[in-house]
Amino acid sequence: MGGSYTYKGKHVVLGVTGGIAAYKVPELIRALQRHGIIVEVIMTKAACEFVTSLTLREITGLPVHTEMFAPPVQWQTAHISLARKANLLAIIPATANIIGKIASGIADDLLTTTVMATRAPVLIAPAMNTAMYENPVFRRNLEILSGLGYRIVPAATGDLLCGEKGAGRLASLDVLEEEVLRLLTPKDLKGKKLLITAGPTREYLDPVRFLTNDSSGRMGYALAREAYRRGGEVTLVTGRTSLPYPPGVRTLPVTTTAELYETVMAELPAADIIIMAGAPADFAPATVSSRKIKKTEESALIPLSLELTPDVARAAGEKKDGRFLVIFAAETNDLVTNARAKLERKQADLAVANDLTEEGAGFQHPTNKVTLVTKEKVKALPLMSKEEVAKEIITTILRLQEGNDL
Repeated sequence: MGGSYTYKGKHVVLGVTGGIAAYKVPELIRALQRHGIIVEVIMTKAACEFVTSLTLREITGLPVHTEMFAPPVQWQTAHISLARKANLLAIIPATANIIGKIASGIADDLLTTTVMATRAPVLIAPAMNTAMYENPVFRRNLEILSGLGYRIVPAATGDLLCGEKGAGRLASLDVLEEEVLRLLTPKDLKGKKLLITAGPTREYLDPVRFLTNDSSGRMGYALAREAYRRGGEVTLVTGRTSLPYPPGVRTLPVTTTAELYETVMAELPAADIIIMAGAPADFAPATVSSRKIKKTEESALIPLSLELTPDVARAAGEKKDGRFLVIFAAETNDLVTNARAKLERKQADLAVANDLTEEGAGFQHPTNKVTLVTKEKVKALPLMSKEEVAKEIITTILRLQEGNDL
């Protein structure tokens, strides 16, 4: 089961080539190291003009490889040794030159011979001027590599060093980190489509005031990232949050609970697994003012009349038709009893319950402490990061789908 996977000790051989975007590489290395990944660097001669081998050696804590025929520290052929130890070979940034060489089967330096020798997945992140990026020869070379199974991370669009704006700048570090992690993650969700909700909804009183809740969206976003890494095709329906959209995930923004309901109902038929991690507002004002209600108006003191919003999770349960449905239950008392009652009411397969009175659990925390509840079983998890909780939830879904218990 993929739920037992870890990034700790995974070995990424990182090829750095001669582009100005090489200055971003140290930050990427640090991001990967936070996951326990070992990063070992190969630099081309041109790369050494943009960032020093000393810098990368100090950050990685390992020798930096720059020469094909450098005297070995251990008696091993350098490109073969690097190719064999790699769980992933990533070339970041990748110039038009290195991409052309690899596409043409040229192996005339340490990096290209290592690419030729490795059986590990290869990730390529191009970075160059727009004219070069759009050159038909370069596009052909990129298509060749993509067709051979190399993972190409498309360049981003924006300001370039030359003063122009356009495609060609290195993909963001968040995107690169996510793509590296995805290639290192077991694909136990491959072929499955997941619909995940996240974040709060808003119900407006007037153009500037609204009812909402304290959800940060972190749990739903963590689930979307985890599912994407494990090979799932993920659609995230999200209320407004301060979080960047997860790379690689199809993301649909909504504001109100009615919009959430309409979007979920439209996306549900294509889904295999539905995870209702969002926190829709349960109530909406019965009337909405088209203009801002002034504090000085007597009408502002009239008691607020509320109406119920659509029950999105219940509607999903009624239409799930064999799909696997996960709901969340944020409670302040009788955690398991209330969660199980909600599970049955919504016709769900799994409830993820958390006690909002517990320190470090629930809204606005990077951590969570949850209890997994089915009709027959209960499993309490310790306090952990929301990323770790997401991993446990996805693993539990797969276990239950295979006929196992919690």
